[in-house]
Amino acid sequence: MALENLISLTFEDHELKKLGQGIQLIREVLTGKTINLTPEQRLQYGRVSNKNKLIIDKSKNYMEQYPDWIPKFLDKAEFDRDYTARNQVEIHAQLLENLAQQLIDTKTLLDHDNYTNALSFYRKVRFLARENEPGAKTVYQDMKVLFDKVNKPLSKPDTDTEE
Repeated sequence: MALENLISLTFEDHELKKLGQGIQLIREVLTGKTINLTPEQRLQYGRVSNKNKLIIDKSKNYMEQYPDWIPKFLDKAEFDRDYTARNQVEIHAQLLENLAQQLIDTKTLLDHDNYTNALSFYRKVRFLARENEPGAKTVYQDMKVLFDKVNKPLSKPDTDTEE
């Protein structure tokens, strides 16, 4: 029985080069402008909810209308720079998150296809080893260590987002 191939694609060398150049260009633009928080810092600062975004927007609007009401300790120029940059970052972050998710989803299907085919190959090698096919026992012995006693893989295919 033939296996279902969930995805099939190839990248031309010029496409990979263009993709790499685009990523490098993004890195260059962001160098010195973006921050990497630690997991602890992410918990500390959290994320602004949609409701709180409305509070920020409404406050900005009222600050524009009533500049005398702005507390003296609040740097309005810095608030405006942060507000503008935050909106600029959000637009691009959403676009990049969408593209990253597409790449991750594509990788997931490619991993599934490869893993399923690798298991089929292993099963065939195991069969050939039992049939005393020359060389099959060596390959089977080498691959067998990747499986536990009941011939289950030690782990499922890697589907995390790490590079």
